[in-house]
Amino acid sequence: MNTNIHFQELQADAVDIFTHGFACSESIIYAIRKHFELDLPDDVIAMSSGFPWGFGGGGCVCGALTGAVMCLGYFFGRRTPGDPCIEHCFALANELHDWFRSECGATCCRVLTRGMERNSKERKEHCIRIVEKTVVKTAEIILREMQK
Repeated sequence: MNTNIHFQELQADAVDIFTHGFACSESIIYAIRKHFELDLPDDVIAMSSGFPWGFGGGGCVCGALTGAVMCLGYFFGRRTPGDPCIEHCFALANELHDWFRSECGATCCRVLTRGMERNSKERKEHCIRIVEKTVVKTAEIILREMQK
């Protein structure tokens, strides 16, 4: 695993894949996997494919946030029932959630994109900024926690 993360490259890769066919949740996972050099199959990205546009168009939680929480779960989540590490994972997910809400104004996709057409340039540019911020914050949390 790599812990020497270059944040501008991380952002650039997340945005590049976001503009070339992956959606927000997939882009976050793709970039974190690539830059941390995680030995994870493409199935992990596929598992996040239902999240974009607020759970497949439902407008609920932003896909960038859900993809980021999946990444935190990979690093800090439990793998066996009853493992108390779940409390730490909950705290990190809550930290990310609160940061996201403060930074972006909401966590709900339909609120974040209100008044924007689904495939419009305006919405894409808005979501790019969200992906850029979220992938960096996710990496910062992971790196900080790995140093403890």
